[in-house]
Amino acid sequence: MKQILSFFLLSFAIIFASAQAPAGYYDNAAGFTGAQLKTALKTIITQGHQDNGYNGLWTGYATTDRDYFYENDGTILDIYSENPNGPDVYSYTLGTNQCGGSGYNSEGDCYNREHIVPQSLFNEAHPMVADIHFIRATDGKVNGMRSNYPFGKVQNASFTSYNGSKLGNSASPGYGGTVFEPIDAFKGDVARMIFYFVTRYEDGLAGFSTGNMLGGSAFPGLQTWELNQLLAWHAADPVSAEEIARNNASYTYQGNRNPFIDNPAYVNQIWGTPVADTQAPTAPTNLITQNPTSNTISLSWTAATDNIGVTGYDVYANGVFKMTVSGTTAIVQGLAPSTTYTFYVIAKDASGNSSPQSNNADGTTLAGQPGNTNCGTETFSNIPAADSGYLTRTWTSNNISWTATSARTDETINGKAITIRNGSLTSSTITGGIQNLEIKTQLKYGSTAGTMNVLINDIQVGTISYTADKTVSTLNINNINVSGNVVIKIVNPVSSSGNRVALDDLTWTCFGTLGTSEVKKDKSEFTIYPNPIKNNELSVKGENLSKISKAEIYDLSGKLIEVIANPFKNSNKIHLKGLVKGNYILKTDSFSTKFIVD
Repeated sequence: MKQILSFFLLSFAIIFASAQAPAGYYDNAAGFTGAQLKTALKTIITQGHQDNGYNGLWTGYATTDRDYFYENDGTILDIYSENPNGPDVYSYTLGTNQCGGSGYNSEGDCYNREHIVPQSLFNEAHPMVADIHFIRATDGKVNGMRSNYPFGKVQNASFTSYNGSKLGNSASPGYGGTVFEPIDAFKGDVARMIFYFVTRYEDGLAGFSTGNMLGGSAFPGLQTWELNQLLAWHAADPVSAEEIARNNASYTYQGNRNPFIDNPAYVNQIWGTPVADTQAPTAPTNLITQNPTSNTISLSWTAATDNIGVTGYDVYANGVFKMTVSGTTAIVQGLAPSTTYTFYVIAKDASGNSSPQSNNADGTTLAGQPGNTNCGTETFSNIPAADSGYLTRTWTSNNISWTATSARTDETINGKAITIRNGSLTSSTITGGIQNLEIKTQLKYGSTAGTMNVLINDIQVGTISYTADKTVSTLNINNINVSGNVVIKIVNPVSSSGNRVALDDLTWTCFGTLGTSEVKKDKSEFTIYPNPIKNNELSVKGENLSKISKAEIYDLSGKLIEVIANPFKNSNKIHLKGLVKGNYILKTDSFSTKFIVD
């Protein structure tokens, strides 16, 4: 352990003795528990609260965020860079090394103001935006990497700061998104700051964004997964002398206190302890396969039930885990052509309990697809005239209409480019499907690397990245494999912290519209008889034939031979108009099957 200097040793008793609030400060909370106690504390800590303004935080940090506990050198005590077990990699001098929302490229460049509860969740409104009890002085780079993500346990880190703070996908039960995890020494600090926020501002929670952390109501004030994680951190990392001193200094500066530092027992008196959930969800039912392609099969099923709530479904093909989804549909990709797969689904709840597996459902991929030709290119040469404002922009090229929100038109990559800030680029409906996509990206404004989400028909199919050094990147998303009509959408998420990214040279390849199935699954399907076909007359047996609006006949190379409108309006037969001997595919609105002409 780092040697705690003599100043701290001599003054610890004095600091601890002064940890108590002024006499009578919490008298009006006596006798309450649960939501009533939370509301009573809210009333107490609202009284006397002085809003000293957002810029006033710099002054407040002179007494609230100084290191008199580790190095004891008066530098900024930054929970994202402090190393409790050895020398800090870098340190900051009060005032000299401060910066605003930018001015940093790497760790150690400068410190700024970190809202432990992101200010975007309450639209940067006062007094929240300037409340020093949950706004810490932290390294600008790490603050930027944390962005607006909730706090949780990281499973696989995509970023790790010098002191071990991490960003990555969540390992906290009940949440699978991106989270930020401070080091163990400051996890309790973070928990108690968030408990303060949802207590002090409980009346406003219904109008705040949740950010996947806030609960949207006065009580409990937090989403269940986040509450359970913070309760665990509060228990594992008790109140420290540093927190006590900061609470006292914040009281002098701002006129109110954090009750969960003064009396940590309030936490369990309000929220209790996490309840162990040992009950598994029921098994999903009615799993079916549908819409096969050469390397994808779609699945749907009836939802499982759980005493607390189902959080996701694990999908398996031939006993091998493929993906986790939150809804009751999935498209399993990366399958081999002309192969039969057996699928099943398992439900999971917030505590990680697994259901029995669903029924098995078999599906067979196609022999091949006719696609993989260049369907379209968007060079952005037709975007509106150069303008630096972030507005909604619309234009048309190659018979496709495009809409870009929060977009400027004065930047270039390979000629004109569209630049997106916390907005999106969306196409009109495009025919021919999509198999692969390619695009160029370049960060124009901002200082951190990041990703943009790519959606086809409002389903995310991948991400495209951009680098912090502002070089041009050419990115590919392969095996998207969506047939029929598609809408392309590229989103720069709010969590990008103001990064403005230019896009250029978007191209995509077709994906064939053919699909066949050998297994009867629903009322949209039919059979051809006899098969092989003789005398150029194809007969079809199935339900709801009269509702089919269009039939298409393809050869196995993917060439469209014939299109027939309302093919079964008057009978169940199609005249083939002299097709030569060979193998063909009959495709209708929602089902396709193979047939042979003899």
